Amino acid sequence: MKKQELQFDDICSLLDINNSADELYALADEITKETKGNTVNVRGIIEFSNYCNRNCAYCGLNCHNTTLGRYRMSPDEIIETALEASDAGYKTAVLQGGEDPWFTADVFCHIIKEIKSKRDIAITLSAGEMSEEDYAAIRKAGCDRYLLKHETTDKDIYSKLHPGYNIDDRLNCLRTLKRLGFETGGGFMIGLPEQTAKTIANDLLFIKSVPCDMAGIGPFIPHPETPLKGCDSGSTELTRRAVAIARILLPDINLPATTSLGVIDKEERNKVFSGGANVIMKKVTPEKYRKLYEIYPVNHGKIKSVAEERAEINELLASIGKEWD
Repeated sequence: MKKQELQFDDICSLLDINNSADELYALADEITKETKGNTVNVRGIIEFSNYCNRNCAYCGLNCHNTTLGRYRMSPDEIIETALEASDAGYKTAVLQGGEDPWFTADVFCHIIKEIKSKRDIAITLSAGEMSEEDYAAIRKAGCDRYLLKHETTDKDIYSKLHPGYNIDDRLNCLRTLKRLGFETGGGFMIGLPEQTAKTIANDLLFIKSVPCDMAGIGPFIPHPETPLKGCDSGSTELTRRAVAIARILLPDINLPATTSLGVIDKEERNKVFSGGANVIMKKVTPEKYRKLYEIYPVNHGKIKSVAEERAEINELLASIGKEWD
């Protein structure tokens, strides 16, 4: 397989699991080494709130899930956790939460400024859709990156997953973030009901069109307290192919081996590092909150200190021949 400008039909063919993906993965790995070297960037995720005013059909945090115990970290808790993550070696703190109206732009600006004043650490925020004015204020406060997964560009599928919401609003937010100078992150799930190879191809081409600086591409995992509880999980093989294609389309993009991929199959997550991925996320959310942040079911196992879990990530990456940052 040669480096070339992939077209829609090329992408659909590469997504066909009846076709071999060996050359696809080899090319994605070659491009990753050229643009990112052998280094995997490790990000620390702080899940600051599981309150959400949206009703996404796939998400365990959706506002109709009355079985979930809700929590909201205080600004001081978030700041302290980010500082602890920095001290453990993380160079990026990812502040991620539901669309919780308690967290206004002013609150985020305070948190970002406080973290930045105390540590030399990049900050990624993932807090959903906001106005352009709010995004601009957060950017001015020092936020480096913003992650807003679009989940799907298919209008019919999007409307079924997000009743009452408009896909155009979502996509326009991503374009606004890019225009404001954020390192802009999109992303989508593999295995959603009614999704096809053509759907995924359009998602990949949208990421290129923005263009996104990072993209989270992971398998759909059904949650028992959502309307999609009876659906099958997404294909790990198709996820790996989509990550590899994203690397070819956007050679400099940052692509994580997503947490959801590791939940289904840790070996598949590790394999994706030799097929385009160059980022791994690790939860640093305080133990008392971690099990309550459940977009999809996760077996957390024994939760250790932030420093201990960071050391384990370093050991994992060393075991697959990777360096880390």
